Amino acid sequence: MLRNAIYVFLISIIPVVELRGSIPVGAARGLPWYITFLVAVIGNLLPVPFILLFVKKVFDWMRKYPKLKKIVDFCENKFAKKAAKAGNTAFWTLVGFIAIPLPGTGAWTGSGIAAICEVPFKKAILAAIIGVLIAATVMTLASYGVVAGLSFLT
Repeated sequence: MLRNAIYVFLISIIPVVELRGSIPVGAARGLPWYITFLVAVIGNLLPVPFILLFVKKVFDWMRKYPKLKKIVDFCENKFAKKAAKAGNTAFWTLVGFIAIPLPGTGAWTGSGIAAICEVPFKKAILAAIIGVLIAATVMTLASYGVVAGLSFLT
C-alpha cells in the first residue's frame, strides 16, 4: 500500500497531470479513497508555494534568451488580459480555474497565473487549497464511483 501511495503522490506533483491523473491511479491500484485523496492533495499542493515565489524569477531568466522571451511575453499578456476581465472576482475565478478537473487547469497553471498577475501570496495559496480540494473531491467521487460500478458488473 505504501508503494501505491508514493506512486499517487509522485503523479500528483507532475504538471498538467496533477491529481486529475493520480486519483484514478490510486483507485485502480486499490488504495482506500481517503488515502488517495489525502496523498494526492498534499502532492498537488506541494509545488504551489515554490511556483508563487519563483515563477517571476524564472521568467526574468528566460527573458535573457530571445526565443524564450517571446513565450514569456505571450504568457504574461494572456494572463494579464484574463486578470483584467476577472476584476474583483479574481479570487473566485482562480479557485474555479484550479478546481476544473481538466488537463491544463489546476494548481500549477493557477499558481503561475496568480504569480504573474501579482495576486497576494496568502490569497493565492488559499485559492489553490480550495480549488485543489474541490478538484480532488470531484475526481475521487468519479474515480471511486466508476471503479465500484465496474467491479459490480463483474
